Amino acid sequence: MSLERVSVILREADKRGYAVAAFNVFNYESISWVIEAAEEEDMPVIVMLYSACAGFIPRTAFVALAKDMANRAKIPVGLHLDHSRSFEEVMAGIRDGFTSVMIDGSMLPFEDNVRLTGEIVKVAHAMDVDVEAELGFVGHASNLGDYTDSARYTDSAAAVEFVERTGVDSLAIAIGNAHGNYVAMPNLDLKRLEEINRLTDVPLVLHGGTGIPDEQIKAAVKLGINKLNIGTELNQVFIQRIRETVSEN
Repeated sequence: MSLERVSVILREADKRGYAVAAFNVFNYESISWVIEAAEEEDMPVIVMLYSACAGFIPRTAFVALAKDMANRAKIPVGLHLDHSRSFEEVMAGIRDGFTSVMIDGSMLPFEDNVRLTGEIVKVAHAMDVDVEAELGFVGHASNLGDYTDSARYTDSAAAVEFVERTGVDSLAIAIGNAHGNYVAMPNLDLKRLEEINRLTDVPLVLHGGTGIPDEQIKAAVKLGINKLNIGTELNQVFIQRIRETVSEN
């Protein structure tokens, strides 16, 4: 296999009814671990660089590492720039070689989010780059209200309009999920997910995968989630191993 477009990976997942794990990674070791694990499961995988991590590893270096390892992988590997918040940041990612990008305009008013996302889609598609966008508020799991206040969730009618007007390739939604460590067990709004999936025709993305009970994730996949973002869980493993090594030595 080799590097594959994220849109191709997700469309296949949508067609066959499964979700692809997308991991926030940041160096050679973490990229290789994720790809090796995916090869063991014989499943496609997406490696992502969180935009804010560009201060730790240059985007060009990350892209070079990921593409090289993807081209030697036994399974399809997607390459994605996660959570860019401006037109300029997305364009920099595209120039540096990312084949899929996320524009997170979820903190903007609806019309501003539509306008920004639409502008990015127009340019990105002209360069054969896929675009993920976000609608609804996916906040921080350390703040209970960020994922229990249904007023912040993705509205199904707004999702339909957003997808139609922007032409995005995938849509990240808010249904009771959040980033980081949950202070209380999340309870995904599966009915809302089912409705959004029924009304839209793009793969749906669930951010904040760490800490969501397995049964809820399985149910969400059955109801239309095709990309599951995971970052905190990997970081927890890294930190725990560092602590163990320091303690042992």
